[in-house]
Amino acid sequence: MKLGLMLGYWMSQPPPNPLEIVLEAERLGYDSVWFAEAYGSDVFSPLCWIGAHTSRIKLGTAVMQISARTPACTAMTAATIDHLSNGRLILGMGVSGPQVVEGWYGQPFPKPLARTREYIRIIRDALKREAPVSNDGPHYPLPYPGGTELGKPLKLIIHPKRNRIPIYLGAEGPKNVALAAEIADGWLPMFMSPYRFNIYEESLRDRKADFEIANTVTVSMHDDVATALIPVKASLAFYMGGMGAPSANFHVNLLNRMGFGETVNRVQELFLAGQRNEAIAAVPDELADEISLVGPAARIKDRVKPWLDSPVTTMIAGTNDPAAIHVLAEAIK
Repeated sequence: MKLGLMLGYWMSQPPPNPLEIVLEAERLGYDSVWFAEAYGSDVFSPLCWIGAHTSRIKLGTAVMQISARTPACTAMTAATIDHLSNGRLILGMGVSGPQVVEGWYGQPFPKPLARTREYIRIIRDALKREAPVSNDGPHYPLPYPGGTELGKPLKLIIHPKRNRIPIYLGAEGPKNVALAAEIADGWLPMFMSPYRFNIYEESLRDRKADFEIANTVTVSMHDDVATALIPVKASLAFYMGGMGAPSANFHVNLLNRMGFGETVNRVQELFLAGQRNEAIAAVPDELADEISLVGPAARIKDRVKPWLDSPVTTMIAGTNDPAAIHVLAEAIK
């Protein structure tokens, strides 16, 4: 198993100095570092900053939101960063949810699977440079129909460092996970438990032999397990209540499929009612513990074992604690 480092997206302010922990992760042999975006910091700018100060560690987006950029823009950005980093980019992307897509980006959310398929096809065509890029699909037609009617198919000016940059899909629902296995090079799960991987087996049945599964695992070190679980439970409560509409929350749907239905629905109700502390307390310890690595160093090392036995190919450590990345590096030797 390879190790990655997840630095996520910024909250109200940038983190003090993410470069220090990335440099230490690179020194320890970590394979990749990842940034994310929601409706605050973007995913590419910090990646470029880190890439300029590192030499080996791969640079991943987990996830870039496809509604934020046209596929042509994403192809241009990916080709540029891949050149600047000497071929280190991993392009992770996903559709986000209707609240963000329609409320922040002002784009339509319906038919997310068809949009994703079309989006990736255009990126791959642009990077191959075999012909000027055109697309007759309904979501990203190229050239644009109407307007001045002067648009014409174009070919990417630069020759990419790699004409097939790895594309990973962030996916939670069964159909979306199956789409990742079909058209992407890897999958970025969310809230995965190594004890409940069976819920994905049907969706991943036809995945390729070299298909990557890069899963983020929050790492929280503390001598007291209950204390170490608090940030994990707080994050879960936020995603159950705040990152999705009550009638369309993909995170809640996933946790229901994992077997935490009644409790998860209660957490969502409490969060949406403004009772956030109560919502956090209602998150099952069992759920928070299964999807994370928490507690003293010895416990974390011991609980790495089920992940090593799972189909996960990269464990992405969600932490900014230098001690935690050392513990994982020791556990996975």
